[in-house]
Amino acid sequence: MGYSPEVKARAINRIKERKLEAERLAARKRDKIFTEIPQASEYEHRIASCAIRAGRAVIKGGDTKKELETLKNESLKLQQEYSELLKTNGYSVSDTEPDYFCKKCGDTGYYDTDNRTVMCSCLKHAMVEEACAELNKNSPLKLSTFEDFDLNLYSNEKDDDLPRSPYEQMSRIFDYCKTYAENFTKNSESIFMKGMTGLGKTHLSLAIANEVTKKGYGVIYASAPILLSKLEKEQFRRDSNAFGTEDALIQCDLLIIDDLGTEFSNKFSAGAIYNLFNSRILLGKPVIINTNLDFDELEDIYTQRFVSRIIGETKRLDFFGKDIRTIKRK
Repeated sequence: MGYSPEVKARAINRIKERKLEAERLAARKRDKIFTEIPQASEYEHRIASCAIRAGRAVIKGGDTKKELETLKNESLKLQQEYSELLKTNGYSVSDTEPDYFCKKCGDTGYYDTDNRTVMCSCLKHAMVEEACAELNKNSPLKLSTFEDFDLNLYSNEKDDDLPRSPYEQMSRIFDYCKTYAENFTKNSESIFMKGMTGLGKTHLSLAIANEVTKKGYGVIYASAPILLSKLEKEQFRRDSNAFGTEDALIQCDLLIIDDLGTEFSNKFSAGAIYNLFNSRILLGKPVIINTNLDFDELEDIYTQRFVSRIIGETKRLDFFGKDIRTIKRK
């Protein structure tokens, strides 16, 4: 499924704005240079005149080979002199030209290769960014940070059936998540956060998202019920204007699925979650999954195959202790 026309249109407009801005800046630089070096403007006009005369010669027809060769040599000589003039005054020819964000397509979104016009990766990336923004429109991405995560809410008392105290466990998890966010790349490992409600899984995953978005990466955060609702509507609507949620979820730099297992369970939801997770793993793209369920419960909702894939492909973080939201209220 591709992106909706609305998402594509917004992405194209973003690319166009980049192009216009690059050309506006170039025009200002050119005006400054030509004010300082009036002779440079004359050279530009003479070089342009060669191109115009060559065009007229072609239109006129006849034996134009000699005339075109003469004009070509004249143009090359003028370009060399123009370049030397700018260099003498501390500039280069590139200072008079637009500095496009994408050198491959010149901020047009498309380029020619093998006699075909193809979409540039910069436009594809812009569509992913627009799709991420649309999906995150109502998400709490900026509500949680590492700075406001309070480890003192976790007990130092160790239960006999646990390897360490909740405070020590959460300190380790906190340090891991903070380092993960600081060193995040598009190929970072995936994370599986597991534990009872109210232990900080959502807070830490949102804190990671907060830091990662500051670095310019595309992050999508969604609870499993909302995510699956969007996928199901688009899957069965078969609408040409469908948004393209699946593409965005697969292509974004980091996907965070919160509350896995709380969605309405059916054949579609189980298959959709597995395909989404598997597609990202095959592409080497990280996923963070949070759940309140243990592995047996997840197997009942999904499959043993899916749980096995999670265990084998993610860094497992076990959250334990008492519900800190209850402690905060007290």
